[in-house]
Amino acid sequence: MRMEARLILLYKDERSAQAVLKAISPDNAILPSNMTIEACSKNNQVVILIKYHGEKILTLQSTVDDLLSCISVAEKSITVLNKVRQIRYSKRGKSG
Repeated sequence: MRMEARLILLYKDERSAQAVLKAISPDNAILPSNMTIEACSKNNQVVILIKYHGEKILTLQSTVDDLLSCISVAEKSITVLNKVRQIRYSKRGKSG
């Protein structure tokens, strides 16, 4: 049986989309021979297409769950880094 899952993630800017795409790319490096994952970033979106040829839908579900978990960590990291940058920037402005 052939199955597909498509994830479309929207971000406020292309920089965030690219950061998430780069963060999840290492996870896609080693896959079973019956699965492919394609991901790209365009227009502030990350589009991920997972194709699976097998009998166990739980395999596809687990892959989607793993990717969503990695995406969540990447998004939280971006949020924290942006807050740190804002604090540093505001401190520079006050001292100058």
